[in-house]
Amino acid sequence: MSNSDQAATLGANARPPIPALAYLLTGCIAVIGSNSLVLGPIAPAVAVSFATSVPVVMMAAAAFGLGTSASALFLARYIDRVGARRILQAALLLALALVASAAAPTVTALVAAQLLAGVAAGVAMPAIYASSAAIAPPGRESGTIGVVLTGWTLSMVAGVSLSAVLADLVHWRAVFAAVALLAALALGSLTASSLPDVRKAGPAPAPLEALGIPGIVPLLIACGAFMTAFYGVYGYLGDHLHSGLGQPVSANGLAALAYGAGFGTAALFDGIIDRLGARRVMPFAYLLVAIVYVAIAATSNSYGMTLAMVAAWGLANHFGLNVLVMRLSALDPSRRGTIMGLNSAVTYLAVFVGTTGFGPLYSDFGFAASAMVAALLMLVAASAAAWRTRQPHRT
Repeated sequence: MSNSDQAATLGANARPPIPALAYLLTGCIAVIGSNSLVLGPIAPAVAVSFATSVPVVMMAAAAFGLGTSASALFLARYIDRVGARRILQAALLLALALVASAAAPTVTALVAAQLLAGVAAGVAMPAIYASSAAIAPPGRESGTIGVVLTGWTLSMVAGVSLSAVLADLVHWRAVFAAVALLAALALGSLTASSLPDVRKAGPAPAPLEALGIPGIVPLLIACGAFMTAFYGVYGYLGDHLHSGLGQPVSANGLAALAYGAGFGTAALFDGIIDRLGARRVMPFAYLLVAIVYVAIAATSNSYGMTLAMVAAWGLANHFGLNVLVMRLSALDPSRRGTIMGLNSAVTYLAVFVGTTGFGPLYSDFGFAASAMVAALLMLVAASAAAWRTRQPHRT
């Protein structure tokens, strides 16, 4: 075989690299994720500053979730018409809402600022997911999306672990100011990038029109069960570690690091999804998450074992989120923005349902019971993911 033939063979067998633009989208996810996670750790400091209670301060988090869900439902449909890049550039004016959060003179002002931040995030995340699917080379879809999803790891580590430290050393307002600066840097980088901006001619589809796309409803049911289980357990993990196991508040930061480490490590194995196919992997990924919840329940009386299970939880959830984004984005590439908007709307509705629904469950029956209910929800997600498996599918 000649050298040219060998080079051609190697070239044909070589896997295409992950596009550099994927790392820019990773940073965008990290910025948005940081804002969605930082308020919890600094809420006590914010409450002292405004002479109010933590539950009142957390109304700002609820406002962020409400704004995100409504925006994703009603505005994300314009991504396909206007273009994901342009929408994302506009959404990264999130920096202004973060500046308003840092300068808020009252709790009411903070709630209003976070509502605006939610409106921006509600269109930004579907635009990021749509873009990551669009730039992925053939055969590297899972790896590309996996790299973008590691932005959640960055936000978990930096947002949760460092926000409380920054609030202690400087002020809670410095936390929002820092995230605002990161959002401004992301906007500048996006503007200077070559991220493609494919647009679809014609009117934007109605918000719920995408529900008619074959296969989307079972995937959204899987998304709702998956995310409700996550937020229902994660929302009370910190209190369980502190009140249930007698650990200091700083233990919450270690739990966030453990989850982030597991979530990020899973990106090394995303090639498995490309080889086997997201449709085939998805039910098993959700069964794996269910097993992890059972393990969390079984080890909930041990701090060390709980941390280990939280790391396994992060790893399993990475696969669950990756296959969900892959399958949704492959349903109809011409309507990716609308589809991913529905995904974000369901996700942030799950924030509300998980947090409020698991509250009485946790208070009355404890953390282990909450984890077991989450495991049952994952069985629902796995069943929905396996729905209509005999029909041909793109992934």
